[in-house]
Amino acid sequence: MKKIGLVGGTGPESTVMYYKKLNSEIDLLTNEKHMPDIAIESVDFRRAWDYVQNGQTGELTDYIAEKVNCLVSSEAEVISLTAVTMHMVYDDIVAKTGVSLVSIPKTVCEKIVSEGIKKVGLFGTVVTMEQDYMKKDLLANGVEVFVPNDEERALIGKRIYEELEKGIVKESTLAELTEIINRMKEEDGIEGLILGCTELPLILNSDNCPVKCFDSVELHLKKLIELATE
Repeated sequence: MKKIGLVGGTGPESTVMYYKKLNSEIDLLTNEKHMPDIAIESVDFRRAWDYVQNGQTGELTDYIAEKVNCLVSSEAEVISLTAVTMHMVYDDIVAKTGVSLVSIPKTVCEKIVSEGIKKVGLFGTVVTMEQDYMKKDLLANGVEVFVPNDEERALIGKRIYEELEKGIVKESTLAELTEIINRMKEEDGIEGLILGCTELPLILNSDNCPVKCFDSVELHLKKLIELATE
C-alpha cells in the first residue's frame, strides 16, 4: 500500500475528517487487515487564509509547496491538499514542486461528466465560487456551472468561515442553504450541486440536498483510496 500525504489545516475540521475516513474505509476495504500510513503537514490556517484574502498567491504557493516537499521527504506517494480553496494555486504548486497532486476539481469533474449532468450548482468559499479553478474542467467538458448571487455567496462564505470551519452546524443555516439550492433549481435548472468546500458535508448531504449532491470530500477520498491501494 502506498503512503498517503496530506496538506492539512485548511481547516482542521476537514483534516480530521480525511484522517478518520481514510483509516476506517481502508480498514474496512482490507477486511481489518490494514490501515494506511499517513503523513500530515498541517499549515497555519490563519496565515494561509490571510494569503487567500489578500490575493497573495505567490506567498500561498511557497507556503504550501514547502509542506508538499516535506511530504515527499517523508516518502509519501499519494499526495493531496485537503481543501478546495487551496486549489486556487494548484497549478503553481505542481510547477514549483514537480509533484502530481491528486486534484479535487478534476476528481469531481470526472464524476459529474460520468453521470451525464449538464447543469450544476457550486457552493464553496467566496473565492471558490468566484474564481475558475473548480469550474474550468467542467466547462471544458460541456457542463454549465452556476453559482449563487452576490448576496447568497456572501452568506455562504460567512457561514463556512464563522460556523462550519469551527465545527458548528445549525438547523437555521441548513434552511438558508436549502432555500438557495431550491432557487437555483427553479431559476437555473441545476440538476446537481457541488459541495465545493471540504466543510460543507458537515451540513449538506445526499439525504437533505434538494438536488443530486456531489460531495467533493467523498469523491476525493475514494480517489485517494483507489490510488493508495492499487
